[in-house]
Amino acid sequence: MTALVNAIVMLGMLVVVPAGLRLTGLRELDRIRLLWPLFAVPGAVALWLPRSTAATALACCYALGTVLLALHAPRRAVRGRGLGPAAIALITALVTPAVAAIALVAERSGHELFGFGLDILALTVPHFHFAGFAAALIAGLVLGVSNGPAGRFAALSVPLGTLLVLVGYFLDDWAELAGALVLTAGMWTVGLLTWRMGRADGRDRTTRFLLLASAGVLVATMLLALSWALGEATGLPHPTLTWMAATHGLGNALGFALCSLLAWRRIRTEGPDRTGGSTA
Repeated sequence: MTALVNAIVMLGMLVVVPAGLRLTGLRELDRIRLLWPLFAVPGAVALWLPRSTAATALACCYALGTVLLALHAPRRAVRGRGLGPAAIALITALVTPAVAAIALVAERSGHELFGFGLDILALTVPHFHFAGFAAALIAGLVLGVSNGPAGRFAALSVPLGTLLVLVGYFLDDWAELAGALVLTAGMWTVGLLTWRMGRADGRDRTTRFLLLASAGVLVATMLLALSWALGEATGLPHPTLTWMAATHGLGNALGFALCSLLAWRRIRTEGPDRTGGSTA
């Protein structure tokens, strides 16, 4: 499981975050995006080292980059008086990599942060890169072209579900299940709207395939998330963490996040009238 989780996290660090920042269309994020490899590469190296002072130091380097990114969130909040769903989704995307980085630093140092075991901390890192950063960002992008009740629901419920899952870590399994339900509802709404985009006239074959694939994957991966959260809360049989990493984790990383970002990159090249502008 360790090698698989590390590969998924590397994808998030080195590809998903910088690609997502580019898709926001915000010039204020250009500098941190250009500097991102200086933080992400040490963080990626830290994943493969034994738990040690060196691994912790490299993880701290990545954490510094995520904190610099997160500092853009309050600036966006101050500027966006009367924050709308798209702005909330963007702010969530800016903050969640820092949550992942805190878990990474603790795990690489061998410290059970807030009582959470090292295995849970290791899985928290990809969770907040993909269910946090990627999902919130894509929900905001979808809202840009589907500015109706469903789009607004997705852009609000994905950040809310992510927050509730985080709170559930500190409360109990039932609170985490509630967060999983909200997050699943938001992700399935993102998937529905993405499916509609893929079925729209005028899409080239590759973009259509990427959109439809990302939407279809969400059905299965979020069912797995629900089954795991339900099993943890009730004691019913449910997938193991290793199985979740190999199915839910890999599916969300490659099938949802990567396919969605590639599709949105292609959509951006079609012109601003097809993209809905920036995420906030």
